[in-house]
Amino acid sequence: MRIAVFGTKSYTSTYFDRANKAFGHELVYFEARLHERTARLAEGFPTVCAFVNDQIDAAVLRKLHTGGVRTIALRCAGFNNVDLEVAAQLGMQVVRVPAYSPESVAEHTVALLLALNRRIHRAFNRVREGNFALEGLVGFELRRRTVGVVGTGRIGAAVTKILNGFGCRILAYDIAEDPEVSASGVKYVELDELLKSSDIVTLHCPLVPATHHLIDAAAVDAMKNGVMLINTSRGALVDTPAVIEGLKSGRIGAVGLDVYEEEEALFFEDLSSKVLQDDVFARLLTFPNVVITGHQAFLTEEALTTIAETTLRNISQVERGEECENAVAFMAKA
Repeated sequence: MRIAVFGTKSYTSTYFDRANKAFGHELVYFEARLHERTARLAEGFPTVCAFVNDQIDAAVLRKLHTGGVRTIALRCAGFNNVDLEVAAQLGMQVVRVPAYSPESVAEHTVALLLALNRRIHRAFNRVREGNFALEGLVGFELRRRTVGVVGTGRIGAAVTKILNGFGCRILAYDIAEDPEVSASGVKYVELDELLKSSDIVTLHCPLVPATHHLIDAAAVDAMKNGVMLINTSRGALVDTPAVIEGLKSGRIGAVGLDVYEEEEALFFEDLSSKVLQDDVFARLLTFPNVVITGHQAFLTEEALTTIAETTLRNISQVERGEECENAVAFMAKA
């Protein structure tokens, strides 16, 4: 099958070409992201492969459908960027990669936590400048610290396993408790208790209407003074201006982000020679107790391999008319 792969980077083509040896699809790579102006590039392709920040709204879907596209293959877990209702109306199949490497994201989560706690980013810059002073670099032991894990799906559960190794006291919040997580000594509590009791709060829940701006001004006010906040899930879980106010007041002692609500205009591109137009993001960068990475938590050899293999397998199943377990169905509201 001919597949138009949008938002291609070198690591995309490397791992997809490697995986495709077992599938034999015709892969055509486009550096451009998928949106209304670039949708015409997919004319004549039955399948489009898109990523987390591609725009797949109603207008784009209609253009793709007119051009012959019948399958949207997401090489990511999230699908909030797809208008599933319109896709269903047009008879277009949407498939995704629900889990590529929970451990990759979990390990990056803990990397952000450790970097912030031990001021690795600040120490690195000091040493490069010949400054070996230790003032302002005092951290704390994770042993016996309380960590609140919001969302205990595959990634959140992997985070709890790592933190158990550090000897942390772990609280969790989820609409459905995981018996294995509970059996490991993790205590499930309500969100308000988690926020007020945790020294560190890390987010691992999906972005749905109920979780949009889960961390807002009220949530920040409910947290312990000096709390560390980590988000490697979805940017819109966090109300960024509210977090900035928390940083300014000292209520939030440190923030580690791998995602950002308005990241589509920033992440995955080299903007080093340009002036940032996002004033909120620019304000975040001014804080010495904030570490931001550009949506790279998934970026490991293992995850990239799984993403490519699963995406191509999904497409092959759709091509053969088989049921795909990774299909995303539109669920009409009651």
